[in-house]
Amino acid sequence: MTTRVLIVEDDENARTSLRLALEEDGNDVTEAVSAEECMPAFRRRPSDVVLVDIMLPGADGFDLCRELRRESDVPILVLTARSDSHDVVAALEAGADDYVVKPAVPKELSARIRALMRRARRTTASGAAPPALTLGDVEIEPESARVRRKGEELSLTRTEFRLLCELAENPGRVLSREVLLERVWGYDYFGDGRLVDVHVRRLRRKLEDDPSRPTLILTVRGLGYKVDLTGP
Repeated sequence: MTTRVLIVEDDENARTSLRLALEEDGNDVTEAVSAEECMPAFRRRPSDVVLVDIMLPGADGFDLCRELRRESDVPILVLTARSDSHDVVAALEAGADDYVVKPAVPKELSARIRALMRRARRTTASGAAPPALTLGDVEIEPESARVRRKGEELSLTRTEFRLLCELAENPGRVLSREVLLERVWGYDYFGDGRLVDVHVRRLRRKLEDDPSRPTLILTVRGLGYKVDLTGP
């Protein structure tokens, strides 16, 4: 199946280089030069993955991630100049699923896109689904990809949903960042533990009464994360 990728990059040379590399790998690529141009293009022709440069004219990449998240759970991959900057965490907090450091290496970029798509397809795949799960006052329905808290349906991204399911399906078991990267993101050696940490924080803000004192998704210092299905 061909993957539809929307590239949002204002630098023409960088945009062309990305497009050629992705098309060579068999992707169907659409381009936009700004957030303002991206949203109408995305609404006209929804993409499977959106590739967003952080430094855009007008509304920046962070704003664009937030706007996309308000309308869709489409996988978002951001492009950043520095992997050690606060930009990475800020982009993930804004709703991005992953990041790639510029200049992007075509093979790594394609591998990350394929991993995002495998994960998205597993989320919507047919077949025997795990039974419904209860995590305190949170109800998880893997088959319909729905989550409710106190009877109210929550809006989770695909990444947040898969991370929650992975933790909830392993009650009481500590899952390391490396294990979660492999199972949720599909990454091994090129994964970044910050992806896990930021998405756990995002989940806690949606699931916990007090995210600063979590009772559902617990941190096991030096090891990883775990949940307790008995609830608080």
